[in-house]
Amino acid sequence: MNELVSTINGIIWSPALIVLCLGAGLYFSLRSRFLQLRHFREMTRIMFEGKSSEQGVSSFQALTMTLAGRVGTGNIAGVATAITFGGPGAVFWMWAVAFLGASSAFVESTLGQVYKEQIAKEYRGGPAFYIEKGLGMKWYALTFAFATILATGLLLPGVQANSIAEGLKTAVGIDPNVTAALLAIALGFIIFGGVKRIATFAELIVPFMALGYIIVACVIIFLHIEQLPGVLKLIFSSAFGLDAGFGAIIGMAIQWGVKRGVYSNEAGQGTGPHASSAAEVSHPAKQGLVQGFSVYVDTLFVCSATAFMLLITGQYNVEGPNGVAMYTGVQGVASGPGYVQTALENTMPGFGAIFVAMALLFFAFTTIVAYYYIAETNIAYIDRHARHPWMKFALKVAIIAATVYGTVKTADVAWALGDIGVGLMAWLNLVAILLMRNVAFKCLRDYEAQKAAGKDPQFDPVALGIKNAHYWERRLGESKAAGETEKVVG
Repeated sequence: MNELVSTINGIIWSPALIVLCLGAGLYFSLRSRFLQLRHFREMTRIMFEGKSSEQGVSSFQALTMTLAGRVGTGNIAGVATAITFGGPGAVFWMWAVAFLGASSAFVESTLGQVYKEQIAKEYRGGPAFYIEKGLGMKWYALTFAFATILATGLLLPGVQANSIAEGLKTAVGIDPNVTAALLAIALGFIIFGGVKRIATFAELIVPFMALGYIIVACVIIFLHIEQLPGVLKLIFSSAFGLDAGFGAIIGMAIQWGVKRGVYSNEAGQGTGPHASSAAEVSHPAKQGLVQGFSVYVDTLFVCSATAFMLLITGQYNVEGPNGVAMYTGVQGVASGPGYVQTALENTMPGFGAIFVAMALLFFAFTTIVAYYYIAETNIAYIDRHARHPWMKFALKVAIIAATVYGTVKTADVAWALGDIGVGLMAWLNLVAILLMRNVAFKCLRDYEAQKAAGKDPQFDPVALGIKNAHYWERRLGESKAAGETEKVVG
């Protein structure tokens, strides 16, 4: 089983996918004239703009739903794994894929908004929707939908659950079987409550957990501030093969930095558009910009917090490609959340290990909830007319079962299966958004032109020559009809 999973993982995460992730982000950045820098202030402004409706959620709720998926065990255990197998230089490549990936996140989330639908009084959208409507390739859309249900419904929840169990066992000795039962109960309560409950849960939990984690990381950095310049030098020198100790594994630094960066921030992977499509906005580019900012929060803030805590305290190990230890800073601890727990426990005895376990619990649990929403959206795509209600019920049971199973299985298999799920989605989605890039950039230019004219941007797909944006066409028609009625009454 381990060998089969490892072989499939190696095929999917070949150098071609690394090049595709970085290349797509670079192309989108150049094509948009680095919107992630030009529109940074605009990203933060519109984050709190707009309100939820009966059909959709607010921009901020959509952001937190997306962050619930982005900010997970990858921000703690994933960073530790990247450093173990790629050295400190992997951190730089995580930053690189986040910076470039912000433009990919803009493109995919804008497309999600353009081609969203209203199904059963709720907004639904994502790659399956925009692949069918924008490319006219239903077979491709169905392939993505089934791959995503497989990945987010069965493969990925186990990674998050396994990290929760490992963190709680290390910190307070809770048996994984007990953790599995508690997770199953809590997850069932949330996912059986519908999209609104998921949005409310994410809005309450995600900002609190991310801010708390970053504050603790800042305390650790402040207590070791004299070592910060050396850590930054180590990251950059290792990333470009200039460090005497880790320069020899520059290829591994790039591979693991990109792999864990994509796993963590999900830019271009196709998960972000599902939540962003549920937002109630007046123009697709608005939510695209908000989602670009979410990548910064995930990687540049939360992942960096983990990386600095590990590197500044020296509580990490690095293995060469042949398994030979290149650096040993912590003994008897497996790569993953244990590194971070050890780093904090040494600095804050009696608090560090428990804090990391609680952070993992919140980070990973909200990610599992987000995975359910993503999988459910793809079931809604397949079963638009709700003729098979059993499908959603089966998904609920399956994701709870996958969570329970992942809680008690080995971490290596959990991560390998998760990587397969992420890689499949990334391949399918990145090719699609590259083919549909012109639609997203038409939206960007239209948004910028309306902003320059002092208007609150309103989306008109017909004027831009964008076809099959049925929701927006209907909305435009209703708006014009209301305007005509108002004139007649007046």
